[in-house]
Amino acid sequence: MNRYLPGATIGVMGGGQLGRMFCVAARRMGYRVEIFTPEEDTPAGQFADLTRIADYTNEAAVRRFAQDVDVVTFEFENIPAQTIEWCAELRDVRPAGSILHTAQNRLREKDALAAAGIPIAPFRAVRSAHELASAIESIGRPAILKTAAFGYDGKGQQTINSRDDFDEIWSASSADELVLEGVIDFEKEISVIVARGPDGDMATFPVCENLHRSHILDLTVVPARVEPAVELAAAELARTIAEKLDLVGLLAVEMFLKPGGELLVNELAPRPHNSGHWTIEGCATSQYEQHVRAVCGLPLGSTEILRPAAMANLLGDVWLKGTPDWSGLLAVPGVHLHLYGKKEPRPRRKMGHLTALGATAAEAIERVNQARRALHPSTS
Repeated sequence: MNRYLPGATIGVMGGGQLGRMFCVAARRMGYRVEIFTPEEDTPAGQFADLTRIADYTNEAAVRRFAQDVDVVTFEFENIPAQTIEWCAELRDVRPAGSILHTAQNRLREKDALAAAGIPIAPFRAVRSAHELASAIESIGRPAILKTAAFGYDGKGQQTINSRDDFDEIWSASSADELVLEGVIDFEKEISVIVARGPDGDMATFPVCENLHRSHILDLTVVPARVEPAVELAAAELARTIAEKLDLVGLLAVEMFLKPGGELLVNELAPRPHNSGHWTIEGCATSQYEQHVRAVCGLPLGSTEILRPAAMANLLGDVWLKGTPDWSGLLAVPGVHLHLYGKKEPRPRRKMGHLTALGATAAEAIERVNQARRALHPSTS
């Protein structure tokens, strides 16, 4: 088991906001951080010690990057598997490339979960209009048709209700491989973030309750408003998946809570997760520090809640009338603002988030909503 102590250099594939907050945590702990990204002036690059700008398919640049760091991780899934393989030939990659390969394709992910006996929604692979018709007959309506790869925040999805023109539906998709999933009747969407070190030690963060708006995470509440038995079952599911995958690092497990308490796993993300932003202020160890600890082989930190929290994303829509005046938001007690340093606000683009702490989950929710009302009426 290789350990990487403070002073070592961590290489991060990707330059987004998750990498940005990872850089802050790692540098505070005494690590150097280099990032590899095809883009200039990225959120992570503003905090990294060094940014290497090259395409992920540039083998020579990727190998130089790997040689110059001590251990490699990644901050999002859309990285070619070959890129990670080049890194793995030279350095430890944590989580492993095999986990990334599984998580970046919905079919591979669902096949792996089903093979491990993890409860999931009914699904079928779709590679033609004929297979779509067969899948609809098997699963029924309503159903959700999703691209197998490169889908997030609701992108690459459509709901099928009563349409029977499968040729038209198939032709409208630009993907060669799709997944048809049965629509789940659920009470809540929740997530659990689990950390696992190279020695097999694991720690789960408290269950997060997630509310979405137009397929994008809008609000996360901790502690989740669920029964204790559900909390235990959700944490156990996350730990089981981490063990099956031989995870080293972080894994976010998104789940549906059905009426009656049954849990179905929806998606996996082998990295820090949007629903874990609240841990920066609300937890004894943030998800970003925990990822550093796990990737570097250090003891995992406490996941104790310090105070109930609510986290809300700030999308580019907030900037429609110009740069917001943050003073009203920051006047709300217990509210913390995080901006990602992105230059171009666009509708639905994640530009930042705010976290509110309170004596109770209800108070945290009220504070985060009060902050959004102070910022812009349309975000309340």
